[in-house]
Amino acid sequence: MTVSSFVVTHHPLSVDDVIASIGDSTKPAAGAIALFLGQVRSENMSKHVMHLEYEGFEPLAIKAFRRIANEARESWGDARLVIHHRLGTLEVSETSVVIAATSPHRAEAFATCRYAIERIKQIAPIWKHEFFEGGDVWVEGATADPDDQEAREHAYRQACI
Repeated sequence: MTVSSFVVTHHPLSVDDVIASIGDSTKPAAGAIALFLGQVRSENMSKHVMHLEYEGFEPLAIKAFRRIANEARESWGDARLVIHHRLGTLEVSETSVVIAATSPHRAEAFATCRYAIERIKQIAPIWKHEFFEGGDVWVEGATADPDDQEAREHAYRQACI
């Protein structure tokens, strides 16, 4: 079964699909797979979260994911990246994003994974609407220009902490 490396969907995310996708073109010599799952937390800013709603523009989000993978290859050449992101209403503890990175070495796999989530928050056209007891708020996201070198360097520094 071949699963796409970059997915934006309203359906629940599958870690198995992400692992299958990363395995489709991984070199046999890959020694590490780093996995990141973003989940809806029950509390934010001292408020009880009831649920989230993610909105996004799928074609541009996929384009952003491809760009992030290309950027990661510039820094960690052997790393391969898979990103699946969910849209729609998500309840507490549901998974909103699954990122997997593979590389011959663990340090590059971890760095690629961290870089990807930092860049997603910077440039992917996906917005989070948080609902909590007593109100709701749009959480700022995707405000950086994809060509902003300073934003990219910030994501790189976060990945290499």
